[in-house]
Amino acid sequence: MGSQSVKPITNKTQRKQFINHLLNDIEALDMMIKTDAFEKGVQRIGAEQELCIVDQYYRPSFNALEILDKINDAHFTTELGLFNLEANLDPLVLKGNCFSQLEKDLSDLMDKAIKSADAIDFNKIILTGILPTFKRKDLVFENMTPFQRYKVLNDVMKKVRGNDFRVKVRGVDELILDHESILFEACNTSFQVHLQIDLEHIVDQYNWSQAIAGPVLSVMTNSPMLLGRELWSETRIALFQQSIDLRNKSQLLREQKARVNFGNGWIKDSILEVFTDDVARYSPLVTSEFDGNPIDDLKNGIKPDLKAIGLHNGTLYKWNRVCYGVHENVAHLRIENRYIPSGPSIKDEIANSMFWVGVMLGMPDDYKSIWKRMEFKDAKGNFIKAARTGLDTYFNWFGEGISAKKLIRLVLLPIAHEGLLKANINESDIAFYLNIIEDRVEKNTTGSKWLVRSSRMLQEKVSREEANILLTYHMHKNQQENLPVSEWELAKPIAREDANSSNKVHKVMSTQIYTVHENDSVRLIKNIMQWKNIHHIPVINTNNKIVGIISASDISDVDKFDDYSAGQVMQKEIKTAKPDMLIEEAESIMLKNNIRCLPILDHNELVGILTKTDLEKLNS
Repeated sequence: MGSQSVKPITNKTQRKQFINHLLNDIEALDMMIKTDAFEKGVQRIGAEQELCIVDQYYRPSFNALEILDKINDAHFTTELGLFNLEANLDPLVLKGNCFSQLEKDLSDLMDKAIKSADAIDFNKIILTGILPTFKRKDLVFENMTPFQRYKVLNDVMKKVRGNDFRVKVRGVDELILDHESILFEACNTSFQVHLQIDLEHIVDQYNWSQAIAGPVLSVMTNSPMLLGRELWSETRIALFQQSIDLRNKSQLLREQKARVNFGNGWIKDSILEVFTDDVARYSPLVTSEFDGNPIDDLKNGIKPDLKAIGLHNGTLYKWNRVCYGVHENVAHLRIENRYIPSGPSIKDEIANSMFWVGVMLGMPDDYKSIWKRMEFKDAKGNFIKAARTGLDTYFNWFGEGISAKKLIRLVLLPIAHEGLLKANINESDIAFYLNIIEDRVEKNTTGSKWLVRSSRMLQEKVSREEANILLTYHMHKNQQENLPVSEWELAKPIAREDANSSNKVHKVMSTQIYTVHENDSVRLIKNIMQWKNIHHIPVINTNNKIVGIISASDISDVDKFDDYSAGQVMQKEIKTAKPDMLIEEAESIMLKNNIRCLPILDHNELVGILTKTDLEKLNS
């Protein structure tokens, strides 16, 4: 929603007034399209870099406002979370060495952010689709950037929703949780790329951007995990939609479209269809103060800002978005790619942007009027499949099945190369950056694959939370060297202090937890303890909340197994700890209370258990 001052629409009068402004904008845009009142003959590229801030232990830091003040550069702005910032790059004319210039510009801005972050509590900047070290407690309302537009959006969306938001994603693991604000959206960090398009080409180009979205995404995925769970290859796609899904159950039954979506069909006659469809399908949520009338502006030779359309679009989230802009009274149209994740490195991001732009520019003529050749649901299905399985995806490409690797190597890379040559892009730049894409395919490595492989290897030796810290440490190290991910070695356990989070409980706690229900029999409990060679079992109720704990000694004298339930023999007075508690503090609690285990809770959820055996292993 940019920097506009916004307020919620709370009554019929506000709604009517805003819709009138919206319809005036649509009418003015229609007039501009019919008179071709847009810049032509030049193409520009631009980008927005979203980034994460972490502390010296690679956990989320909430110092965004202090760091932004320290940077003191208009290219930077806030994001929804206090652990994020955004850098807006200056547009570049699409020619010559614009991509290597884009890398230089981005590197210069990142250097500013890195130095300013380091000056405030030794914070660090991370480029990642989803930060591995996020915990649920980080994603609460208090950690939202305290600006009016964010609070208004959160309040309005929650009011429309009528209850808490729910995230439910199934991958290798499964994540199901309810949350109280839209801050889970801020887990997603992206590298958004803009491509200016002439009016006469934008209908076909927009349709083409939808058709290629799945295959292009498949080689760029970098967000396989959330809260330690291994989910989709690009989990951002599922998380973004669900974290701000405003539909309640009755609306889901009526098949109302989510405000985050891939699109509803091909555009056939005019790009205006994109904007009119948004007005027809989605109710306005917020409004602002408006000056003048865009139709009158046009009559007076002034290209209008179309603020109402911009504000309405700010509450909708499409993976390929058509944007209108005006600068020095010259209007233009562009397509914004919103699905490219942040990272793994700056070089990877520039390669991603070049690959997408190249495929866009190289669109073969026989793919015009694409609705005659490809079902829209195939394009949408390809996108969802790519988000799920990345480089391992098998696509339906114009009626034929083909693997992601084969499609990229044999079809899309040649198209991109040809399109970039037509735009007079420097040939050495083309070879350098497209080779990064080709290397990923040849080595079967993307950011997501690196993260998953590294995480699995690390968890053979350290706890899941410590593995997440080490992942972030190695990610940061490789980014500092600006190495493409295809050249990264897998993350390894290390003993360096700057990769450690001090002596915290999460380093030694067991995360493989077996639980029993309070109505389960003692006979079952004894068998589980024997089968799994464990001596303590947490007891949960029907709400999956811990209500007690049973130690082997508690049931050693119970002979009549079927006559007792867990609830009858469990210890109801439970001492607990948190993952971030110092090991020494947790050990002190155990000694003081003469107990041999501590359940570990995070946001009131059972995430681990710390036993005397774990502590003895640490000291051995």
